[in-house]
Amino acid sequence: MKKILLLLAVAISTTALFAQENETTYNKWSIELGGGVHKVSRTFTEGYYSPSPDTYQVNLGVRYMLNEKFGLKASFGFNDIENADGGLAFESRYYRSTLEGVVNLGNILEFHDWSNSIGLLLHGGAGYSLLDVNTDRDGDLDQILNVMVGITPQVKLSNRFTFFVDASLVGNVRSYTTWDGNSQIADNNANRGFDGSLYNFSAGFNIYLGKNAQHADWFVEDNALLSEIEELEARLAKVETDLIDTDQDGVADYLDREQNTMSGVAVDTKGIAIDKNKNGIPDEIESSLDERFLMRNEYNPNAGSTTVTGGNTVRELLDKGYVNVYFKFNSTTPQTYSLEAINYLKVYMAENPGATAQLVGYADEIGNASYNSSLSSKRAKKVYDILVASGVDANRLSHTGNGEDASVNKNSAEARQLVRRVTFKLN
Repeated sequence: MKKILLLLAVAISTTALFAQENETTYNKWSIELGGGVHKVSRTFTEGYYSPSPDTYQVNLGVRYMLNEKFGLKASFGFNDIENADGGLAFESRYYRSTLEGVVNLGNILEFHDWSNSIGLLLHGGAGYSLLDVNTDRDGDLDQILNVMVGITPQVKLSNRFTFFVDASLVGNVRSYTTWDGNSQIADNNANRGFDGSLYNFSAGFNIYLGKNAQHADWFVEDNALLSEIEELEARLAKVETDLIDTDQDGVADYLDREQNTMSGVAVDTKGIAIDKNKNGIPDEIESSLDERFLMRNEYNPNAGSTTVTGGNTVRELLDKGYVNVYFKFNSTTPQTYSLEAINYLKVYMAENPGATAQLVGYADEIGNASYNSSLSSKRAKKVYDILVASGVDANRLSHTGNGEDASVNKNSAEARQLVRRVTFKLN
């Protein structure tokens, strides 16, 4: 008996150590609580027998799964055995402890191919029992070795609980007395073998312990690998999304605080166009704009010929292409700084009631020519709509698209910015 207890202690200690040293993606420990009825098969003194089935029996188990297919269980049980109606009276109490091996047949037979909530366990082992008989006979408790085997269908209720039913056969080895306690099975404790048996029929619950989502009873390696792949794909997709650079300024969108920066201009680490004088125009293109647009201090609204310093008239600047409305690639929305060019034409039209203007749109050579022709028309129409909305009579304006402007090197991103425009023709 001491050897059995020592073996049980060593087994539990070894599995506990194993659990600490090997981290897995599933839980291994569980507690089993069950109860039900039993049927005692043999052996009784003549005239004694128990009901079929008899109530009651309860059982407790602590289980540790070595992996998703095999495990160990320490189980403890109590059976209250009484006489049946019509039989001689007796009452016995049977206490059992058993160390068992467990086989997860559900995983081995791949139940997961057709159900994620139906499982099946097979268990069996040996242990130590005590039979306490309420009789007038003197003597100590009957100390018995037991051999147990059983099968346990189970239904998964959640990641923490399952409902199970169990049918088990317990066999007694080297028992001294019959179940009723009124007879010795063998005189002088000699030549005794497998000499008593009972059947336990239980229902109860498994409680899974651990920090992981799944218990080994339901863990499927293929599913785990698939979940891990899906998680990695989701993380990769997020990284790819984070690294998108919509305005192509070299700063990813998730860091970019200005995601509509004009193409080709220098930006800081936050994706904001460098504008040291804070006038709303990127410094990198400001000098070129100074050459193509009027400065505020150059405009002379009191001059009869609507002139600017240097002798050029506003009409000449508008009509000869010095003032244009610029667009980003594949866009019909004017760049913010180009709104000032639209305002020049609005002011000119207000000061010259007899003037009319044609708005001519252009596109660069990137893409399909037919598409670019349509795009150029939409750009001219967009500027037309802004002018009409700002108060210019629609009858004084017309708009058309001239398609692609091939006057610049199409391989130069900076040069292409100059031809994505709307120009003005005054009449």
